[in-house]
Amino acid sequence: MPTIQSRIRQNKYKITPQRQAVLKVLSAATQPLSPSEVHELVQAAKPSTGMATVYRSLQLLSELGLVCELHTAGNCHRYLLRRIDSHHHHLICSGCGQVIHVEGCGLKEITENLSRQTGFAIDTHLLEFIGRCRNCQKEAGKV
Repeated sequence: MPTIQSRIRQNKYKITPQRQAVLKVLSAATQPLSPSEVHELVQAAKPSTGMATVYRSLQLLSELGLVCELHTAGNCHRYLLRRIDSHHHHLICSGCGQVIHVEGCGLKEITENLSRQTGFAIDTHLLEFIGRCRNCQKEAGKV
C-alpha cells in the first residue's frame, strides 16, 4: 500500500515542511477542517506558513486524491485525510456541520451503466448527502 508521501513523490512533487505540517494536522483531525482551521493548527508547528501556502497544499492534496474536499454550508470547503484503503461517501449536517462517513458504495452498477451509455471512462466519484442530523432536527422541532 503506497504511503501518502510516496504518492506525492510519484506525482513529481516535493514533500515540503509545510506540506508535512498540513498532512500532520489533517491526520490528527477527528472532523473535517476548514482552511483557516488548518492554517491555525499548522502555524503552531510552522509559524511562518502563510494562508496561501495552506490553500495551495490543500488544493494539491485534493487533486492527488489524498484528501477529501467536502462542500459544506455557506459554500465553505472542509478537508479531511482520505482513507486510501477504503471508498466512502459523506452525510453532512447543514445545521451543525457534523460529517458521517458512509463506508462502501452501492454505485457500481450505476457507474458501469453511465460509462457504457456515454463512453465516458469514469475513474472515481464523490457523493455527499446534505441534510440535518437528528440533533438539529430535534432543535428545529422536526423529530
